Amino acid sequence: MASLPTILVFDSGLGGLTVMREIVKARPDAHYVYVADDAFFPYGHHSEDQIIARVVPLIGDLIDAHSPDLVVIACNTASTLVMSHLRERYEIPFVGTVPAIKPACARSKTKHVSVLGTKGTVKREYTKALIRDFAQGCEVALVGSAELASLAEAALSGIAVTDLEISAEIAPCFVRHSADPRVRTDTVVLACTHFPLLLDRLVRLAPWPVDWIDPAPAIARRVADLLGPASRQIDHDGAEMIFTSGRPHKLTRAVIPFFGGRVPA
Repeated sequence: MASLPTILVFDSGLGGLTVMREIVKARPDAHYVYVADDAFFPYGHHSEDQIIARVVPLIGDLIDAHSPDLVVIACNTASTLVMSHLRERYEIPFVGTVPAIKPACARSKTKHVSVLGTKGTVKREYTKALIRDFAQGCEVALVGSAELASLAEAALSGIAVTDLEISAEIAPCFVRHSADPRVRTDTVVLACTHFPLLLDRLVRLAPWPVDWIDPAPAIARRVADLLGPASRQIDHDGAEMIFTSGRPHKLTRAVIPFFGGRVPA
């Protein structure tokens, strides 16, 4: 019987859990290693060169330690910087996370789209190139949040986060045309994997309904395509969670749903 695949999911913190949740649905047969680079979180506090110098050799160490069949970089900031370096240096498949601007602009009815990301992601040339290539006539507002990723981490850890704090971070996403109030933002791209951790509250606190675009389902489909047909086996025990700071994780109850019910070691 063929061995079950190992999938390593990497993020700066806990946001990549939103991506892994979708991958687990697509590949329940896999063994999962989730790595949160909390020793360097948040990546927005570091330069591009520092992130590259940090992540590329760290991924190599993780490959050596865990022998994954595939690595998912479940972080927009890291993906826009390190994917080419990783593919040049290591031979296993990589799947990255980039702002879902193309599907968002294709879906928008009002042609007003906002991209909500970290300050680093929205200022990056990679993101601007996606807009140039795929805006399809849409007006795209880039909204860089300095605090929303940290608020999402805090909320998952059981720390109280107020509606006011969240509303302040998402308010710039909602743009209404001055001449015609019916022409307004109808689609928001979640360009940080942390943000879907707060999706229920984002929906509730939005000043009007919008379509929130989460790239995780598309990432899961790509992973499934690269790995090929799934086994009928399910690795119920196959999960590990690692913090690069070395601290033990105390989030077992909160993270079990992201691991498909598995209790991560």
